[in-house]
Amino acid sequence: MKIAVTGSIATDHLMTFPGLFEDSILADKLDKISLSFLVDELQVRRGGVAANIAFGLGYSGLAPILVGAVGADFADYRSWLERHNVDTESVHVSETLHSARFVCTTDLKQNQIASFYPGAMSEAREIELQPIAERVGGLDLVLIGPNDPEAMARHTEECRERGLPFVADPSQQLPFTSGEEIKSLIEGAAYLFSNEYEAALITHKTGWSIDDIRERVDVVVTTLGAQGSRVMTRDGAVIEVPVPREERRLDPTGVGDAYRAGFLAGLAWEFPLERCAQFGSVLATYVIETTGTQEYDLYHDHVVDRVREAYGQASADDIGARLSLSRH
Repeated sequence: MKIAVTGSIATDHLMTFPGLFEDSILADKLDKISLSFLVDELQVRRGGVAANIAFGLGYSGLAPILVGAVGADFADYRSWLERHNVDTESVHVSETLHSARFVCTTDLKQNQIASFYPGAMSEAREIELQPIAERVGGLDLVLIGPNDPEAMARHTEECRERGLPFVADPSQQLPFTSGEEIKSLIEGAAYLFSNEYEAALITHKTGWSIDDIRERVDVVVTTLGAQGSRVMTRDGAVIEVPVPREERRLDPTGVGDAYRAGFLAGLAWEFPLERCAQFGSVLATYVIETTGTQEYDLYHDHVVDRVREAYGQASADDIGARLSLSRH
């Protein structure tokens, strides 16, 4: 299965605040907020939604096609992704702008305050999908992740025009997108990904109920944090999948991206939807146990053991048979 992953490619600057944001935020002064937090740790990591998802797919043994725009500072990042089975030939390199930057501070309750500089991402609107499809011999699925808004609209419309199945994943762009724009991004999608808050934003901004959305999207996937995930189909089926037991909790950044990578890997392996959600949840658990979105280590036997513990032997057998990982 040939999966193109479009969206942001960025460098993450991740900081840890050894306290609680809530202790410094006054509810009656939100209109005049002026705060700074003394952090005790800074990690500079590879990131960006599309790159994170592509990394997870590549690490799992697939060969995703990454589509996005970066600056000339992408060389080391490109090498890293290619060593993890990611096709980067269709990444556009800007001649004038730096790659995007994500700056995020996390407190002791895993609450986050973040900023995002798009940089070269604004040039993603120049990318056409058809030449990419011709280069790789066709595309079976295109994930349209948070990106330059014009790029997201262009990719979505091109998928409709060319009959390419697509995954709508507007996530981080939802707060800045109108209801009509959101409708145009998700209408006709094969899959819609969001977390619980984003799902509420979609219904609020579009005026569509969840039933309205299910009439327009084949499969609606909602991640629910510690409560797992919910998969709903057009025919009314609802699948609830819990999360595996965590060995530790360090940083939630990139958890949703890893879930998407695992879910898409399951689709490529022709798993049923429940099994897709299970593998997505396992990858997400590895990410929350590390600092950084692409710093987790996967070993075949360890992954299979975690799947078995969380979901049973049948799930472990199915996933174990498809994973292309070291068995150490």
